[in-house]
Amino acid sequence: MSNELQEIDTNSAFTPFRGTGGLTADSVHVFAPATVANVVCGFDVLGFAVNEPGDEVVMRVTDKPGITISKITGDDGRLPLDPAKNTVSVSVQHYLDSIGRADIGLDIELHKKMPIGSGLGSSSASTVAGLYAIKTLMGDDRDPINLLPFAMKGEEMACGHGHADNVAPALLGGFVLIRSYEPLDVVRLPHPKDLWCAVVFPDVDVPTREARQIIRNKINMKDAVTQWGNIAGLVSGLFMQDIDLIGRSMKDVLVEPVRSMLIPDFYKMREIAMSSGAVSFGISGSGPSVFAFTRDETTAQTITQKLQQHLTGLKIGSNTYVSTINDAGPRVIG
Repeated sequence: MSNELQEIDTNSAFTPFRGTGGLTADSVHVFAPATVANVVCGFDVLGFAVNEPGDEVVMRVTDKPGITISKITGDDGRLPLDPAKNTVSVSVQHYLDSIGRADIGLDIELHKKMPIGSGLGSSSASTVAGLYAIKTLMGDDRDPINLLPFAMKGEEMACGHGHADNVAPALLGGFVLIRSYEPLDVVRLPHPKDLWCAVVFPDVDVPTREARQIIRNKINMKDAVTQWGNIAGLVSGLFMQDIDLIGRSMKDVLVEPVRSMLIPDFYKMREIAMSSGAVSFGISGSGPSVFAFTRDETTAQTITQKLQQHLTGLKIGSNTYVSTINDAGPRVIG
């Protein structure tokens, strides 16, 4: 995808299905990326995709109408094989219903290549991989934005709220702004190509539903104004390719002060990251993953190593990932 602004006009983007209605292949293997949502100050409205980790879906056509899930790996038995309860199959079923092809038979294998409950859009990656797989099988050449309403159905099942700040960047790649939910209006944002992301996932449990419930329902005007200024500054920094402006805009006075209490030594980790050359530091999604923006890969690698060492000292295991912003989104890998 180009690094230029691409605004999605939702009056025309969600176009009717243009395929023949016939399947173009017997099977497909798709990868979809993890995402960082909120991006500190942009609660529920900002997100970007990373190169790793991600999830994979293998989808095969069967003779018997309906969807089955024959295998799930990498989930330690936590995800349901029942197609009525799995986000991948549920979103794919919505898609098939929308194009009048509920008669198709599909078998799905889901391979979790990223941790569940990480704050990195685990359910989004699975859902997007499934939707991109059926889009490919159906020869649907429309913009992937058309899959967004179905992906949001999966998010609603996963965490009780159909937000788009994970599924939109997973679908479209790059850095994404959800300008509006009613009507749904999504904007692809530019970003500096030399912006790197260092991600650390501490092995602690922060369920998304619970993390949403502790957020304040009412805020004071002073905090709201501060937050608006930071979101505007972050978006301006992305357009201007100004990494300094991006860094000083990534401050959250509304959500982070509450959610940080669920993450071990959050402020100490921020101190370590910033003193090691990070441009900014914050929570990925609802946590417990944290991330830092840096100007280069070496600094990102250094930060992940230092944060992992700190967590090890607390007897907390962790996974680390270093990536540029992924502009490609989902892709067919077999």
